[in-house]
Amino acid sequence: MAITAQQVNELRQKTGAGMMDCKKALTEADGDFDKAIEILRKKGAAVAAKRADRDTNEGIVLNKLSDDSKKASIVEINCETDFVAKSDDFLAFANLIQDKAFSGAISSTETALNDADIKVSLDELVGKIGEKIVISRVLNVETPEGMIINYTHTGSKLGVLVLFDKISADKFDEFNALAKDIAMQVAAMKPISTYREEVSRDVIEKEIEIYKEIAKREGKPEQILEKIAQGKLNKYYQENCLSEQAFIKDPAKSVSDLIKEFNTKHGTEVKIKTFIRYQLGEK
Repeated sequence: MAITAQQVNELRQKTGAGMMDCKKALTEADGDFDKAIEILRKKGAAVAAKRADRDTNEGIVLNKLSDDSKKASIVEINCETDFVAKSDDFLAFANLIQDKAFSGAISSTETALNDADIKVSLDELVGKIGEKIVISRVLNVETPEGMIINYTHTGSKLGVLVLFDKISADKFDEFNALAKDIAMQVAAMKPISTYREEVSRDVIEKEIEIYKEIAKREGKPEQILEKIAQGKLNKYYQENCLSEQAFIKDPAKSVSDLIKEFNTKHGTEVKIKTFIRYQLGEK
């Protein structure tokens, strides 16, 4: 049967696929609109399979915070090129993932890929742009007895959530400025943990081994190698644990010093619970 321009345009508006792709799909489907959509979706899946070995180093990191600052989500969606990462279609898909995460409809990459709406949107997007799209990370967090602060770096390539415990809602406004500074600290200084107790034993042992080997090569006596290693390990904690890092706005103070000052001034017991830092391409 003859395919009209109106039919092609209607299919194009619904799927976002190219004009010629829509015409071919309608022709193959003999004018059956639903079948044509299925054909386009299958084409999208075929494109994705064909590009499965492509690198996806571009994309976007999004995070969203509830009005009461007690619930948040953060997602990372990847694509092949920066051009696609900035396109309206890709951004719309990324926002769909973010909204689904924030609503609790999905809670991980696996649940995202099993969501019917996301499956359809992903197939259509891949079919339209011809690039590999990857939902890399999805996370939802809550802190019923505290607050969350979020931060997105310019360009949406880096997002941060910091969770705080033991802070009541009436102190949120007073704490907000410091909380934002701490979120920026996480973004800028890339801590590996909040507290030194959270650093894995494997990492600690590896660092000690390196420090001892360096000291030994420098001719230091065997009996003081352990002391030297412990001293350097303390420096490692100060550089890599958020609570011990020098504050970026006042290096004379650590992040924990600032928390203590706030608690003393306001009669509170605020504590950093944890942080999440998503930088594009990092795992």
